[in-house]
Amino acid sequence: MINNKQYKQPISVLIIVYNNLRQILLLERADKPGYWQSVTGSQEPGETIEQTALRELAEETGIHSDTIHNWHQSSVFEIYPHWRHRYAPGVTHNTEHVFSLCIAADTPVHLAPREHLRYMWCSLEQAIEQVFSPSNRAALWQLPQLW
Repeated sequence: MINNKQYKQPISVLIIVYNNLRQILLLERADKPGYWQSVTGSQEPGETIEQTALRELAEETGIHSDTIHNWHQSSVFEIYPHWRHRYAPGVTHNTEHVFSLCIAADTPVHLAPREHLRYMWCSLEQAIEQVFSPSNRAALWQLPQLW
């Protein structure tokens, strides 16, 4: 337990949000300033992976959607040591499921201030250079196949 909360499950989602102008939404982490990423988050008990993706999208950006594109793709990666305390002892790897969502360019974004400092819209090339996570970068490389 962490502060009377359960440990995070080592199952998460990565949601690439892009707009009709082909700009990518990136969020700067509050707990690691300078670390930019797409929407991410861990699955909670009882949720399907799609429910996790929709919940995280709404919590982190204020964007509500009934549908999201499930890539039916996942990757396993080692959890960074500075975040392992969030998981049960001995958990070192996470399985991340990839989703995407295309929205209108004028859709408002409302950040969760405890999670993110700011957001930006950028080109695919800029997003690939900016994100800190190799799995996020790999997913961004695949995004043009959906356009």
